[in-house]
Amino acid sequence: MNFLAHIYLSGDSDLVTIGNFMADGIKGKEYRKYRRELQIGILLHREIDTYTDAHPTVRKSTKRLHEKYSHYSGVIVDILYDHFLAKNWKSYCDVPLDKYVEHFYDSLEDNFDIIPLRIQKMMPYMITNNWLLSYASIEGIAKILEGMNRRTHNRSQMNLAVNELEEFYEEFEKEFTSFFKELITFAKEKLAYLSAQKTL
Repeated sequence: MNFLAHIYLSGDSDLVTIGNFMADGIKGKEYRKYRRELQIGILLHREIDTYTDAHPTVRKSTKRLHEKYSHYSGVIVDILYDHFLAKNWKSYCDVPLDKYVEHFYDSLEDNFDIIPLRIQKMMPYMITNNWLLSYASIEGIAKILEGMNRRTHNRSQMNLAVNELEEFYEEFEKEFTSFFKELITFAKEKLAYLSAQKTL
């Protein structure tokens, strides 16, 4: 899953949420050097990714893109799924998306010193361009995909995937809705389990 889904699935703790958000940059057992709530977030992120990558509904979405985008298709689906989460946010959260995102940005800035350098460098771009809120529109997703394509030096052609989003919009949305319902249950159970462990 992409940023917004990981943040949403982290529960009510700001530090667990930040741990989940920054987890991609934490390798192996490096997570142990962080405080407990961050560790929980990092490990939850890994559990969510493992569950997502193996899920048949996600694989169905990915397969639709694989011929054209190869191993980038999974990354694209993560971004497309964040679009449907943002678009249908009211179905999942009572807090309006703009307020929810604003709170998350404030939390990042309040905890800036504990965030890895890679994330610190990314934060100004993320906040200034309001990535998380922009996911709700196709135009916003197009900009995100363009940025991802630039990072691959135009090899991935991910910027073109907005065409598949528009062509197969209903199919992707149905797959997201079905999958995300299951993922919410899984993430809640994993978060409860990790929080109950004496050592991680």
